[in-house]
Amino acid sequence: VQLQASGGGLVEAGESLRLSCAASGMIFDFNTMGWYRQAPGKQRDWVATIHRGGTTKYADSVKGRFTISRDHAKNILFLQMNSVKAEDTGVYSCFLDSPFAADPYWGQGTQVTVSS
Repeated sequence: VQLQASGGGLVEAGESLRLSCAASGMIFDFNTMGWYRQAPGKQRDWVATIHRGGTTKYADSVKGRFTISRDHAKNILFLQMNSVKAEDTGVYSCFLDSPFAADPYWGQGTQVTVSS
């Protein structure tokens, strides 16, 4: 399984951005897919998760501003980021947790920079 994240860039505070994560390979099933982010000099933090059944969860810092979704047919994960803030700056990485793998699969990350 390979995950390719894209969509990052430089935006101003208050603007919107949509990240994508294309999954390819032998994807038979998954438990969860989601996003983490890592700001410069800080640990990687969980952002959002979508479960196989469609249930979504968000970190408090992004709740109400970010929306995670998935195109099941195309195996693409999205993160719609609205009203971005400077503290949303970081490298955003997607992951896929499969019941057939001991460890989750990770994408390479995409940089999001929010100027204030």
